Amino acid sequence: MLEKSFFYQQILREGEQRGEARGILSGIELGLELKFASEGLQLMPKISQISDLERLKAIQQAIKTVNTVDELKQII
Repeated sequence: MLEKSFFYQQILREGEQRGEARGILSGIELGLELKFASEGLQLMPKISQISDLERLKAIQQAIKTVNTVDELKQII
């Protein structure tokens, strides 16, 4: 019965979104470190404040195509 309650479902969705956000942030951090070393990692405090999953996914994808940290800053 509890599994069908609105509040339970809402809490479950929020937990899933937080977990997904953490995974994306972890991927972003790895990408920044591999591509830009410590200069890229300096962006993590700002990126970590973003809670919109779509925006985080866009940043993660942008790491593949940008050539400089400054280019990435424009996307953030």
